[in-house]
Amino acid sequence: MSTRHLGIVAVSAEGAALCYRTICVEGAAIFGRHAHPEVSLHTIPLADYMGPMDADRWDEVGEMLLASGERLRRAGAELLLCPDNTAHQGLDLVRARSPLPWLHIAEEVAAVAAARGFRHLLILGTRALMEGPVYGGKLGALGISHALPDAADRSRVNQVIFEELVYGRIEDASRREFGRIIEAGRTRGCDAVVVGCTEIPLLIDDAHSSLPTLDSTRILARAALRAATTRA
Repeated sequence: MSTRHLGIVAVSAEGAALCYRTICVEGAAIFGRHAHPEVSLHTIPLADYMGPMDADRWDEVGEMLLASGERLRRAGAELLLCPDNTAHQGLDLVRARSPLPWLHIAEEVAAVAAARGFRHLLILGTRALMEGPVYGGKLGALGISHALPDAADRSRVNQVIFEELVYGRIEDASRREFGRIIEAGRTRGCDAVVVGCTEIPLLIDDAHSSLPTLDSTRILARAALRAATTRA
């Protein structure tokens, strides 16, 4: 089977690694034993992204994503994906200028949420992701509303991401806190939770959540596997 060469534009290591592993491991169910599309990965150091993200200079984030995408194009990639939800605020500013097509993580999550019949989602991720525009428009276009944790819980989720999860640290205390935050969303009427930082699936899945989870990392990887069989 002819497939498109996938290019992973990485931002943080753990989320990108989970996305890459998912493509390789789950590819076998589509392409046969040990088979998956050709995959290349490029990353600019997370430290280079953090300054512009913290300063709301999303145009700079977008330019770095395009630069990674161009390196991957030169390596032969035909389709790009970024397993970092927060960086999509920058991608949204530059996606139309890209010489290669991109999958959009929030579009893929929204499509899965709609297919599963969810109508009101709790969004978990970095503070910039939760308080930013990445998910609102994509969900709203499909008639899906969303809610956020309160300010203190948003701060705690952000802290766990940047002080633990990006380093691959999994703490039971943090898992319990995320479970509490998700339960608070359930009591407010949410019917599913977007695991909207690509590292959060390392900490939380359906077994640890009182709401069904929408694992953005694996949803994106699975969308890439499907798209790899379709040429533009």
